[in-house]
Amino acid sequence: MKFAALKALTTKTARKVPEVTLLFWVVKLLTTAMGESTSDYGIYSFNPYVVVILGFIGFAIALSVQFASRKFIPWIYWLTVLMVAVFGTMAADVIHIVLGVPYIVSTISFAVVLTGVLYVWKRYEGTLSIHSIITRQRELFYWATVVTTFALGTAAGDLAAYTARLGFFAAGLVFIAIFAVPALGYRLFRWSPVLTFWFAYIMTRPIGASLADWTGKPQSVGGLGWGDGPVAGVLLSLIIILVAYSTVQHPSLNKNS
Repeated sequence: MKFAALKALTTKTARKVPEVTLLFWVVKLLTTAMGESTSDYGIYSFNPYVVVILGFIGFAIALSVQFASRKFIPWIYWLTVLMVAVFGTMAADVIHIVLGVPYIVSTISFAVVLTGVLYVWKRYEGTLSIHSIITRQRELFYWATVVTTFALGTAAGDLAAYTARLGFFAAGLVFIAIFAVPALGYRLFRWSPVLTFWFAYIMTRPIGASLADWTGKPQSVGGLGWGDGPVAGVLLSLIIILVAYSTVQHPSLNKNS
């Protein structure tokens, strides 16, 4: 049984992650923003315990479907990312709202967890490149990293907006500036493309969350007052359109190497 389990983890499969293009980053930002809006709308509009349970169920189902697929299928992949965004936001919010853990503590804790995940991934696989995700074990490491980045980004975004009192819009601008750092590092100082990718990937979460809060939250707390529900609906529509566009108009971006 142990040998069979090990073989299943190390058997090569088709790469089930998308090519990193401009469209990838746009959809990633939209999913992070929608995760924030959807989580806040659900928790503050309905029974939060029921919403969190439903969020976890949706996350588990989407992740199971992603693992069960034998190739990269855009709508399955992005549905999984979206559910990670929703549940990751809920998990980070529960830690602060229900357990009373300060944002600074949760941010540091998630950063430590993320460092640990990346260290173990690197130690066992020798690379953190998403282009090398061709085994089930590497896929497990990848999604563990993705989940942790969403939780870290949520906590960091709230830390900047609330604890540091920057407000949603200013916090978003700060994270956009940080997001540009790896791009400059890659072009000017020849940073590792793997380091550049994961640095930027982590930053997309607080950017999306800050901008979602800025548009959705009431004016009394520094938002535009559009409402979390409507913002989530608009973001979902944009995601569906872009994923459909990618699938139909650019099939070459969905091929595995």
